[in-house]
Amino acid sequence: MKFICSKSNLLTGVQTVAKAVPSKTTMSILECILVEADSGNIVLTANDMELGIETVIEGDVLVSGKIALDAKIFLEIVRKLPDNDITIETDDNNKTTITCEKAKFNIIGKSGDDFSCLPTVEKKEPLVISQYTLKESVRQTIFSISDNDNNKLMTGELFEINKDELKVVSLDGHRISIRKIKLKNSYPFKKVVVPGKTLNEISKILSGDMEKDVYIYFSEKHIIFEFDNTTVVSRLIEGEYFKIDQMLSNDYETKVRINKKELLSCIDRATLLVKEGDKKPIIINIIDGSMELKINSAVGSMNEEIDIAKQGKDLMIGFNPKFLIDALRVIEDEEIDMYLVNPKAPCFIRDEEGKYIYLILPVNFTTVS
Repeated sequence: MKFICSKSNLLTGVQTVAKAVPSKTTMSILECILVEADSGNIVLTANDMELGIETVIEGDVLVSGKIALDAKIFLEIVRKLPDNDITIETDDNNKTTITCEKAKFNIIGKSGDDFSCLPTVEKKEPLVISQYTLKESVRQTIFSISDNDNNKLMTGELFEINKDELKVVSLDGHRISIRKIKLKNSYPFKKVVVPGKTLNEISKILSGDMEKDVYIYFSEKHIIFEFDNTTVVSRLIEGEYFKIDQMLSNDYETKVRINKKELLSCIDRATLLVKEGDKKPIIINIIDGSMELKINSAVGSMNEEIDIAKQGKDLMIGFNPKFLIDALRVIEDEEIDMYLVNPKAPCFIRDEEGKYIYLILPVNFTTVS
């Protein structure tokens, strides 16, 4: 095999697929990136058997062939080469020569035939969504998936397609994040759980361009994302997702309308007094026209008042400040509505159109006078 391509093209390609290289594996071939050169195309592939990424880069193919190269070494070599054309050449013994200007590396690769190819999935009726919309939907929900493998379903996000609406849901046992997206077309009903790791990696690769689309295909066990000469194939998480609708309620005893930026800044300031790992709640006292926020920690205490518009009863309630910050950071509205029932019931932050819902469970607290 022999091909020539620009450093920028190769580096972008290697960085893209490297996201699917496992950090720990007993199969050394999975620590590699497959490089295939054939009929004017250079295809790079990585696959950890759960997530696979393939991308096509431009270059000049002189001799067709394929080789599997150690991802870590390959990436570092390409990253540190001069900004010029790179020539990659292999021989029958898998010895690979990488040349750029006066720099020349010789590394030993593995046979490309031993590499695990991406699963083939029949592509029918793709869901089409803009890169911007997908990237934003993930950003606005991914923070509330669980990083604990005890319940696999909580480590993924629900994608539910119903006619011309896509609903994205994540939860971790303490909070729920929901985003609803209006689609350009109508689609048959579908419900799948996509691993959070897959969505995290995809959102890093997506350009987020409003004008560029992502084509999403589904099979029984896999989901495929196609965009910008790149294909991402991921296993789905199997099992019945939680009955979210049963957890949501429109009942409330107290409704608060508040300036989002002001509330976020206030909670942000309060967390200055909380050491990492310290589970100190922020205590919110809601009375007519005013919300008082208090925090007490070993470092000190803080309290601040914010003007609000209130309907219903006065209420004192405690929250994990991080959970409030995570939700507020991804809401773009200038003013938000908070719906509360009592100090033990969840708080809902939602807009009137139902484009987003954030449910946050309160925490117990002791009042200090």
